[in-house]
Amino acid sequence: MTGRILLLSPYHGGSHRAWAEGYARASAHTVELLTLPARFWKWRMHGGAVTLARQWLAEAVGRPLPNLILATDLLDLTTFLALTRRRTAGIPAALYMHENQLTYPLPDDPTTGPMRRQMGERDRHYAFVNYASMLAADRVFFNSRYHLETFFAALPAFLRHYPEYNELDTVALLRRRSAVLSVGIDLRRLEPPEPVEEDAPPLILWNQRLEFDKRPERFMDALLALAGEGLPFRVALCGERFGQPGAAWLAGVEALGKRIVHNGYAADETYRRLLWQATVTFSTADHEYFGIGVLEAIYAHTFPLLPARLSYPEIIPAAFHADCLYRGRADLLARLRAVLAGSAAARARAAALSDAVAGYDWEAMAPTYDRALQALMA
Repeated sequence: MTGRILLLSPYHGGSHRAWAEGYARASAHTVELLTLPARFWKWRMHGGAVTLARQWLAEAVGRPLPNLILATDLLDLTTFLALTRRRTAGIPAALYMHENQLTYPLPDDPTTGPMRRQMGERDRHYAFVNYASMLAADRVFFNSRYHLETFFAALPAFLRHYPEYNELDTVALLRRRSAVLSVGIDLRRLEPPEPVEEDAPPLILWNQRLEFDKRPERFMDALLALAGEGLPFRVALCGERFGQPGAAWLAGVEALGKRIVHNGYAADETYRRLLWQATVTFSTADHEYFGIGVLEAIYAHTFPLLPARLSYPEIIPAAFHADCLYRGRADLLARLRAVLAGSAAARARAAALSDAVAGYDWEAMAPTYDRALQALMA
């Protein structure tokens, strides 16, 4: 049996948009998207629910009610349900946690980033929106086990911050209400382009967001160390960017010079070509709840080198941990040297890993989502 799902995406861009639209296309259910543009994320958490409630009430007149409401973590679900209660009171709701505002890291420099007005102190209001929305939901889905566990490890201390009636008993309640539902990805769009024969040094790929939590300065430091040893390689810097790159990144780009074959966000066809040309990608992140970019690179037979922490041990099959997970800078550099010296062997190993991660494609993931959400439907 199929049903109707109202999917609320108040910050509809990047991975949030790709996830929502990918599921809507692949689901056996009828998935209706109600969205707002991906800007002003704080205001989306404050006011997005008010706007989406108004829009939905105006558009839903005379139409069948959904069997389920599915919202992303940037929606204040409590406000949306309150404002639409006359029509949604009997409709179950699920919350999908792409991220959360309790354990998301803050920049080292308190004058930069999303909490600069608080001089680097976390604004607890946004974490409370996540918490209250989880209380209002019938089911909460996290995109990884790592994300779920880190959130619930931090939640008791967050609630103890408040002076009384701090509702610590809700931690166990929410934990029972929560489950892991990995991100589905449109990997099929990355099918290889026409092969191009080239005789060129191995290509190193950066396809992550260029933001502080990915520690791009560490990535650049590793590249400069390899360049200083005289090793042959090229670099493609094609991750999404918000604001201006930092000084260390810009200085590294200048120092690498002609080694850099792409610098800036890559549109679809260029991105696909770079993925399939790349020999290796590596992460130096301090924060990763899932790792869509890594999985996209792996699908295109790019070999990954990743920290043995965060969500990476979860998304990489255990049989490949010894090959792909590193511990510390010296280990990373040693592995990079080996990959650059044996790029054909690295790509062969990456091809085997590609088959192992193909299950994240929506073709495989949509039925899992459909079953999980069908169980909640009114």
